[in-house]
Amino acid sequence: MGKTTGRNIILIGFSTTGKSRIGAMVASRLGWRLYDTDKRIVQMAGKPIYRIFAQDGEPRFREYEKKALKEACDRDGAVIACGGGAVVDPVNREMMKDSGIVILLEARPETIYNRLLSNSSEEEVRPLLAGDDPMGNIRALKEKRQLIYSEAADWTVHTDNLTMEEVCDEAIRGWHYGIRCKCNVFGAQFAPGVSSAVVVASGGIYPIFVGHDLLGELGVSLNDAGLSGMVSVISDDNVYKIYGKRVENILKKAGYDVDSYVVPAGEQSKSLDVAAKIYDWMTDRRIERGSAVIALGGGMIGDLAGLVAATYLRGLPLIHVPTSLLAMVDASIGGKVAVDHEQGKNLVGSFYQPRLVLSDVATLSSLPERELTSGWAELVKHALILDADLFDFLDSNADKLVKLDKGVAAEAVARSAAIKAGVVSLDEKEAGLRTVLNYGHTIAHGLETASGYGHFLHGEAVSIGMTGAAMIGQRLGLISGDVAEKQKTVLKKYGLPTDCDDINAKAVLGAIELDKKVKGRKVRWVLLERIGSTVIRDDVPGEMVLAVINELIHS
Repeated sequence: MGKTTGRNIILIGFSTTGKSRIGAMVASRLGWRLYDTDKRIVQMAGKPIYRIFAQDGEPRFREYEKKALKEACDRDGAVIACGGGAVVDPVNREMMKDSGIVILLEARPETIYNRLLSNSSEEEVRPLLAGDDPMGNIRALKEKRQLIYSEAADWTVHTDNLTMEEVCDEAIRGWHYGIRCKCNVFGAQFAPGVSSAVVVASGGIYPIFVGHDLLGELGVSLNDAGLSGMVSVISDDNVYKIYGKRVENILKKAGYDVDSYVVPAGEQSKSLDVAAKIYDWMTDRRIERGSAVIALGGGMIGDLAGLVAATYLRGLPLIHVPTSLLAMVDASIGGKVAVDHEQGKNLVGSFYQPRLVLSDVATLSSLPERELTSGWAELVKHALILDADLFDFLDSNADKLVKLDKGVAAEAVARSAAIKAGVVSLDEKEAGLRTVLNYGHTIAHGLETASGYGHFLHGEAVSIGMTGAAMIGQRLGLISGDVAEKQKTVLKKYGLPTDCDDINAKAVLGAIELDKKVKGRKVRWVLLERIGSTVIRDDVPGEMVLAVINELIHS
């Protein structure tokens, strides 16, 4: 993909608004690099900035500044802290706008004056404090630049009464808002090796890393997230055999006290009984608040470990290290954590956001073929509901993707993860937009419940569910038969089922009526109105649903 307007964050603002310090915090939070233009200027000139002004004059300083800014703006995944006057030059402003999202850090003149007093040193008397009226100097220069600052900024953070952490949060929130305004949040892409997306939610702001061979960066990522001490890795016996010891060694080398709890693979482990056993194990380990929980595995482990992290000691830091395709693009993103109940799937759970998600696409090569195939359903779903271009990408690259071609697999996963991150950021707790992620899931959950959870992999059920949803949409006149057929064709390219055998249709319908998406005893159906766009309907006749289910099931 080409570069997007969200690939960098540019911090502008008056002196003492915290651009360098906030830039370092934002860069650490996102896993990006900080580029401080003032520090680069000092490197170029070989002397401090005040000496450049005194010996060479301001025009020479501005030449250095423009060169430093161009170097920074040519990068990807950079947080660029600019000098206070850099934005005055229209060429500089154009570079900033083309490079990324411009965040203005603002403060009142009184705040700036007090900060200058506390930060000034004998070695370098700040020009703003020189003369008989330093407050007047600040007001005059600030007034001169204010309109330029305001016009250049995509987002403004008033720093006067905020902590550094709060300013950092608001800067990241502004970056995410800027992406939504300037480019397509659901398809935002960034440079390889940096975060592919960021979730901005009330429950937390966190990066999602997608790439090849990222597992070795886990210890560094935890350090960057401010975590230390004890770490509890929760995994299943299949995944642990392949990656467990490697992850433990990576974390131990990074200085963590690590131990693992391994559960049997399969949905049957996603239960309150198993969660209780993990609580007992954590109690024996004397886990303390602040100790991280790492969910190493697929969606089942993410749900189970997530619920444990959300509830033990009223909340422990959660890190998702998904190893299945489905978990990378769906289950690990958005904070849904839950275990199953005999009356339904995911009935006992909560919303609990992780600190970060690290998806090493190389781990997908160890997946059983059926499980990898199942995961493609979620990527197709994301494309169908929100990104027609991604749907075309999946259609035209199916042969390469099913073979996990390195050139396209990371891009497909990153684009799909960005869609989920964008939706979650706009609707954390499924009050509106997030409901569209349930496309195909109404029938899918009905199939899973009616079959006792053991018959289908989740993606298989979702694929059949999307087929049924398209049939309903066609019968309601929302989409044409061509759209429904195109969806089915792409699903089949990835080896996904579009029908099934030996399931009781009435049991499926009964489970649908108990679904979480039921409101006022009406089932809310997510249906296509075209590829890349959906509509929610609660007026689908029960007879139509039963007829479609009967058509999907060959008994």
